[in-house]
Amino acid sequence: MKALLYNMTPEQKVYVDEWNKEHPDDDLETTDDELEAGTVEQAKGFDVVSVLQIFDINDEEVYQKLASYGINHIALRSVGFNIINFDYAHKYHILITNTPAYSPRAVAENTLTSAMYLLRKWGPILKNEKEDLNFIREASLMSDEIYNQTVGIIGVGRIGTAVAEMFHALGARVIGYDLIENPANEAFLKYTDFDTVIKEADILTLHTPLEPEIENMISAKQFKEMKNTAYLINAARGPLVNTHDLIAALQNQEIAGASLDVMTGEEEIVMKKFTSISELPENYRELVKMPNVVFTPHSAYYTKTSVKNMIKQSMTDAKRVLNGQKPVYPVED
Repeated sequence: MKALLYNMTPEQKVYVDEWNKEHPDDDLETTDDELEAGTVEQAKGFDVVSVLQIFDINDEEVYQKLASYGINHIALRSVGFNIINFDYAHKYHILITNTPAYSPRAVAENTLTSAMYLLRKWGPILKNEKEDLNFIREASLMSDEIYNQTVGIIGVGRIGTAVAEMFHALGARVIGYDLIENPANEAFLKYTDFDTVIKEADILTLHTPLEPEIENMISAKQFKEMKNTAYLINAARGPLVNTHDLIAALQNQEIAGASLDVMTGEEEIVMKKFTSISELPENYRELVKMPNVVFTPHSAYYTKTSVKNMIKQSMTDAKRVLNGQKPVYPVED
């Protein structure tokens, strides 16, 4: 197998080199570039391409050229697949696979960390200490404990299930909404409807894929229905939350805070370094000033286990396809 892995980073390269060592008949090559019209020609001579990027692949030329090179498979090194234009993928008979099970615990643990950060009010505490040199234990910094919380999960798939197990183990009441209810999960969560999760959650966390019909799933209506003491965590996809409405809800104290690993327009800031707050996009300028809001740079997944499994699972499926076998993780729009 000869594969080109786009958007390669040093930490991923470690496991690419490991794969090549363990599979001497394979040749995995890498490029720092993302897959787009201007870089697709690098794929000439390869059997398969693999990508991990936040920019959409919407140019028909990419799919047309891949097909002309004899490449009929894009192996995503991610859970999400909304960067793919499936109309073009189908038109040029290009198979899409993803890696939905690289490490659900990685995102779940980040969700738990976010919840504890918000609940124990570390944002305001750190602001007081680092910016104001204020070490007074103010009444506004009194927090609650996890076992007193109702954790509401929208999307109880692999990651949502891991989240539910963790919070249940800490004594929280866990409720969840999903189109498909798994009876095995009822040992540690109670399934209910979407509106009930919104209204009863003290900690509302999102773990759904992004589909057009659920963009802005959390917007002004939902913020008004949430408890004004509730926290929102989004480690799924940015467009699930209406950013304008989120800012308004925080400013109007309709919710108590938010943790955002993803956000609409994140491609403008992720993997970039700025010298002044004035350089940030407007929405980020508003949110970054709020001590009850925490950002992480689309890194909830970012653990050694996850990165290794992204390479291993995507390349395993690539070999299966080339050997005429069905992939383990095919994606259909």
